[in-house]
Amino acid sequence: MSECQVMEVLTAAMKDAMRNRDKVRLGTIRMALSELKRIEVDEKSIDDTRALAALDKMAKQRRDAISQFESAGRTDLVDQEKRELAVLHDFLPSQLSAEEISQLVSEAIRESGAESMRDMGKVMGIIKPKVQGRADMNQVSQTVKQLLN
Repeated sequence: MSECQVMEVLTAAMKDAMRNRDKVRLGTIRMALSELKRIEVDEKSIDDTRALAALDKMAKQRRDAISQFESAGRTDLVDQEKRELAVLHDFLPSQLSAEEISQLVSEAIRESGAESMRDMGKVMGIIKPKVQGRADMNQVSQTVKQLLN
């Protein structure tokens, strides 16, 4: 089982968090490493692309939890989820701007020859690997819908 660079970076960050006694950061990194190791065992290996996809999924789960806790008025849990989300963002590639997403979607539409909403799956299939971990897929989906209409 080979280790990917994302796991190496997370392991080094975990050691730093232990030295600095940063409980929130340490807990979040341990949770992320645990998930990546589970994936590695299940799939026999893990590469950086798969690791970033898993971290992106964890970040999305935090964003969803934040909106649910906010609607329930649980500010204590919102704060915890926001701290965890901030830690996860440290290990994800920089996020794309709305302009960059729009440009990538336009290129994917041209590349796929999409003409209507029926072709949305083709466009998403082309764009997803390019933006994985760098953009919220809901935002990408909305941009595709706008440009196909």
